Amino acid sequence: MTSLAINLWICGGVAAACWLASVVTREYSWTDRIWSIVPIAYAWVFAAHAWDARVTLVAVLITLWGARLTFNFWRRGGYAPGGEDYRWAILRGRMPGWAYALFNLVFIAGFQNALLLAITLPMWTMQTHPGDLGLVEWALALVFLGLLVGETVADQQRWNFYQGGSARGILTTGLYRYSRHPNYFFEIAQWWVVLAFAAVAAGTPWLWTGLGAVALTGLFFGSTIFTESISRSRHPEFAGYARVTSMLVPWPPRRAS
Repeated sequence: MTSLAINLWICGGVAAACWLASVVTREYSWTDRIWSIVPIAYAWVFAAHAWDARVTLVAVLITLWGARLTFNFWRRGGYAPGGEDYRWAILRGRMPGWAYALFNLVFIAGFQNALLLAITLPMWTMQTHPGDLGLVEWALALVFLGLLVGETVADQQRWNFYQGGSARGILTTGLYRYSRHPNYFFEIAQWWVVLAFAAVAAGTPWLWTGLGAVALTGLFFGSTIFTESISRSRHPEFAGYARVTSMLVPWPPRRAS
């Protein structure tokens, strides 16, 4: 059985388990809870079948990404009973019960789990185009690690902000002075770097295995718009912050008109 086939079976099993757990517990963050874990499994399945230095290097980088994100999710209480993402409750309040049940099956459990496999599919391209590590691969690894540090700093700044008793305010300092969601930017960018590894291996950026990075970018844009609609309703000062601060890409603040 190929590595891709194995990962497809894993993906189907995990998606079914997340959906079943949500039906039993009436909590809908089970995919959130495995978000940083399952891609590591996919990465090492690809690596175990490749025996290729490039694929192994990317698997190590994805493991570092997952370990850091898992720790951050754990300290925020995401794995605790009742640690459901607050946005799911808001959506449930806006949708009929049957519609949310369908949304849970198709989007939360289905699409999101498929996406977690899709973002690792560039490793399938690397596996089918083996080669030695060169300066470009090492440069991409350094870029990935730099983005990982950036996401770590952004998450730590947000953690410090809320630990300081600022649950009713908005964070506008540090990296959040240059981007309203720097952690999202760094998260997305890391998976584009994974795709870049595959582009180098295949000798072209036009890869069907890059659809995962495209879909992830779209998901984060949609999630950001929804999250910010909540922030605008809760924090009147958010509108002014949004007028002068880039949404995702870190950029010097605009002058207030």
